[in-house]
Amino acid sequence: MTDETTLPLYLRGRFAPVPEEHSAADLTVRGSLPPELDGRYLRNGPNPLPGEEKGHWFTGPGMLHGVRLRDGHAEWYRNRWVRTRELEGHPLIREDFTVDLAATPANTHVIRHAGTVLALCEVGLPYWVTPELETVGPYDFGGRLRTAMTAHPKEDPVTGELHLFGTGFAPPYLTYHRVTAEGALLDSRPIDVPGPTMMHDFAITERHIVWMDLPVVFDPDLAGRGGMPYRWDEAYGARLGVMPRTPGSTEVRWYEIDPCYVFHVGNAYEDAQGCIVLDAVRYDHTGFQRSWSDIGGPTGPSGLAMPPPGDSPTPAVLHRWLLDPATGRVTESRLDDRAAEFPTHNETRTGRPHRYLYTVSGDGIAKHDLTHGTRSIHETPGSRHAGEAVFVPAADGTGEDDGWLLTLVSDDNGEAGELLVLDAAELSVQAVVELPHPVPAGFHGSWLPEFHRDASPRRR
Repeated sequence: MTDETTLPLYLRGRFAPVPEEHSAADLTVRGSLPPELDGRYLRNGPNPLPGEEKGHWFTGPGMLHGVRLRDGHAEWYRNRWVRTRELEGHPLIREDFTVDLAATPANTHVIRHAGTVLALCEVGLPYWVTPELETVGPYDFGGRLRTAMTAHPKEDPVTGELHLFGTGFAPPYLTYHRVTAEGALLDSRPIDVPGPTMMHDFAITERHIVWMDLPVVFDPDLAGRGGMPYRWDEAYGARLGVMPRTPGSTEVRWYEIDPCYVFHVGNAYEDAQGCIVLDAVRYDHTGFQRSWSDIGGPTGPSGLAMPPPGDSPTPAVLHRWLLDPATGRVTESRLDDRAAEFPTHNETRTGRPHRYLYTVSGDGIAKHDLTHGTRSIHETPGSRHAGEAVFVPAADGTGEDDGWLLTLVSDDNGEAGELLVLDAAELSVQAVVELPHPVPAGFHGSWLPEFHRDASPRRR
């Protein structure tokens, strides 16, 4: 029998992968599900096959978890591996050193755009899946997507366009793509950056794209050892780039910032003075090193540079950058001292001024009122831990926080998971859907309302 205390963090407790796929109907609901919630909550995350250890939390094959809500009932729960070429045993890097973009774990996010549900992971192509979580196959927008695709595309709530990017291990290291509201990829542009950074997220505003060129870089000496071949490189520098959304533009104005790393953006917008405001979760060197090593990242001379002796890890916290195009100056400030990750917002405000952000840490979900500089918390009890909180706006809502937060709750003791539904204004519990099996902690998810403006699946 395996001694669980010797297992890596990402293979035990609430992170422990589940060995099987399940389907269950007519789930027990405590409280009252809002009848308006008619759709599917889907969430993605890594889930290694039984007996398999990939060496890093980020590299396990993707598994989707889904709950169907309708008329105040939870009709079903399902979990399914995304059946990619990587799951079938094909390597991302072939023997001839070419990249198989379909050999991806597809383990990071799941979205719907123009009626097509896509499982995402930044090292390769998205995978088309059905609303019932069955895999259709790799998706390349009719052959037009020839790079990897970020796991964090941004849909403009006004135009309906999907903005995304792809990174590569060789030039071009960064490529921007724009997809129409109808699902056609019609614009791809290489963006000049000096090297292969681990650019996980970015931001849009009403008129700009915001890039994050930060000092966690690809290291070929680490490739092939298992895990993630990236290290902190202080010499690379850290900067934010602002690019106009004008069709065809590749001009980027870069702003040097203090060295840091950002996995996840909350939101960005242009303020009344024309400055770019970017809110995100910021890691300093020591905080990044601790988090990276906890989930399987390399440390020491062949990997990350170790932090100076005596340095204590700083938690990742909400941070704001104010980029002033008139002066070229950057102002940096902490928004909160509370440890945070997985920031979310009301996506009808994407790229526009926002008042609220929602984040997650070990003891629950926090709501940040950025106008008044206050915070409220919904605590999860004991061994139970909430994941990313997805905001679902109320159809007749008048305020930015009128709606609900949906999150999957995982348990450190291996107990069955839950779908937690909170009133977003009060952070009070609206309903709890009891799931029949444990649900591992994972990454990102989406609410797919049943009646979507483009509800018909599209062929590639």
